[in-house]
Amino acid sequence: MKFDALILRELRMPLVHFFETSFGRTTERRILLATLLGEGLTGWGECVAGEQPFYSEETVETAWYAITQHLAPMLLGKEIAAGKECPALFSRVRGHRMAKAALENAVWEAEARAKDVPLWRLLGGTRREIPCGVSIGIQDSIEQLLEKIATELAAGYRRIKVKCKPGWDLEVFERIRAKWPEITLSCDANSAYTLDDAAHLKKFDAFRLLMIEQPLWSDDFYFHARLQKQLETPICLDEAIRNARDAEAALELGACRIVNIKVGRVGGFSEAIRVHDLCRARGVPVWCGGMLESGIGRAHNVALSTLENFSLPGDVSASKRYWKEDIIEPEVEVRPDGMIEVPGEAGPGYRVREDLVERLTVRKQALRARVASGE
Repeated sequence: MKFDALILRELRMPLVHFFETSFGRTTERRILLATLLGEGLTGWGECVAGEQPFYSEETVETAWYAITQHLAPMLLGKEIAAGKECPALFSRVRGHRMAKAALENAVWEAEARAKDVPLWRLLGGTRREIPCGVSIGIQDSIEQLLEKIATELAAGYRRIKVKCKPGWDLEVFERIRAKWPEITLSCDANSAYTLDDAAHLKKFDAFRLLMIEQPLWSDDFYFHARLQKQLETPICLDEAIRNARDAEAALELGACRIVNIKVGRVGGFSEAIRVHDLCRARGVPVWCGGMLESGIGRAHNVALSTLENFSLPGDVSASKRYWKEDIIEPEVEVRPDGMIEVPGEAGPGYRVREDLVERLTVRKQALRARVASGE
């Protein structure tokens, strides 16, 4: 395959309902899309970097810079046989994993089309349906949170994850468990606590949580290992796992018992598969995390979640939970039993609504092999 053009777009997509974590509240997503073109092939990728450098040091602006100034020139005009060649191609650029993932995943998608196979099968997936959970942000009141949980349970979701932070944790869990004592429940702290909070975090054990996700520092294994020894509840690492080496170090230290894989966070499908395979060999379950993706990124998460060791419900929920109108068709839908059927068509199995993408685009740049031009 040889790609001679890249179209980079920024879209603005308002969320159906605000999404709040310990980092802050999001009401609109700036979505960065990459479209690779060449030899009659098209591949779409989504950069999941946020508006602000809170979850990660990457943002929409840093990704735009990294792609236009460095990554795209490394890819355009080059002969490339498969998506798995991208990590070596981009290796001179340190970090910028979300920017790299946008391009690599687009290559994988184009490769699936070239080989006329479903993307999930190209990745090595085996599942034809995947179990779904939901992530529910911090609300204005516990009553509002309980209403949202009731709605999601009625929709069939198999795991409820609630965001937490100091002052929004124990009472929240108590109220949830009082109403639903048997549901699969987890929490995500997004690094809102420190080891000084260990005694407080030990109280989480009473609520029989599936996991506590990333309670301590975003770059830490050692203190998570110390905390895990004090808890019955499994710790799941998210932000701290940037690649398979991180996953191996975390498991060797006993820093976690579950791993969240976000394809953008680890730099693309190739590294996500490596993390998956490492955890499978160690008997550690993984699940697919979400980053408020549009349908393009959501379709890629569906494909990734078909790999064997994605044994826990992920955050790959329905399009309508986030968007009044998604940019793919059909939109991602969750069955009443909390499962998503995996498409059997070649490529991602979803068609991009290019007319809607154009209407939502607020910034666009076309790059070609050896030549770049702004639009």
